[in-house]
Amino acid sequence: MTRILAVADEVDEGMYGERLPRLAPEVVVACGDLPFDYLEYLVSRLDVPLVYVPGNHDPDLHAPSRTWTALSHDVEDPGPPGCINADGRVVAVAGLRVAGLGGSVRYRPGPNQYTQAEMRWRALRLELRLRVRPARSGRRLDILITHAPPDMVDRPDTDPAHHGFKAFDRLLRHTSPRAHVYGHVHPYGVAQPVRKLGSTQLVNAVPYRVFDV
Repeated sequence: MTRILAVADEVDEGMYGERLPRLAPEVVVACGDLPFDYLEYLVSRLDVPLVYVPGNHDPDLHAPSRTWTALSHDVEDPGPPGCINADGRVVAVAGLRVAGLGGSVRYRPGPNQYTQAEMRWRALRLELRLRVRPARSGRRLDILITHAPPDMVDRPDTDPAHHGFKAFDRLLRHTSPRAHVYGHVHPYGVAQPVRKLGSTQLVNAVPYRVFDV
C-alpha cells in the first residue's frame, strides 16, 4: 500500500503547520489550479515525489521555450521546481505508474482548456502510450490524475465550465486504474464520498484528500 496526498484548487492554510508532516504521504498528486509556490513548498517540506497536471487557471506549460529543453540545459522548466508534470504523460514514482491529463472543458479563451473532441484525442494518445509500454507488473495504470472530473460524476445543475469529460469515462473503463483523482469541482465544505467505477476509486481532491492505493 502507498499513501497518497492529493491536492487541488484551494490552498489549505493548515498545511503550513504541523498537519502536513503528520499526514506522512509517500507521494503527492496535484490536480491543478494551485499556486506553484504552494506545490514547491509541499515537495520541499515532505521530500517525496509530487506529480501534477495544470488546471484551467494555470499558465500554459507548453510554451515554445519548452521545445528547446532537449537542446539546452539552460532553459528552465516553466512548472513548479522539484515537481513532475504528468500532463499527457505516463510517469513512474514510488513504484506506481501515474498518468495525467490537465485542463478543463473550454468555456472562454485561454490555456489548458479543451473541447470534448480535443480531450478525446488527448485521452486516446495517452491510452496508446499505456498499451505500447506496459508496466512490468502487467498493470497498465495505478493512478490517473486530471483537473476536470469524469463525466459520470458531473451534476446536472453545474455550469458548463465545470462539466466533466466523456473521454475520461472511456479511459477509466479501458485502463482500470486503482484511483482517478481530480479537482475543478469545489465541494464548498461538503464532504464528498469516494465513488467507485469497478475497482477504481474516484477521488475529488479539493482542497486535499489522503488515501491509500
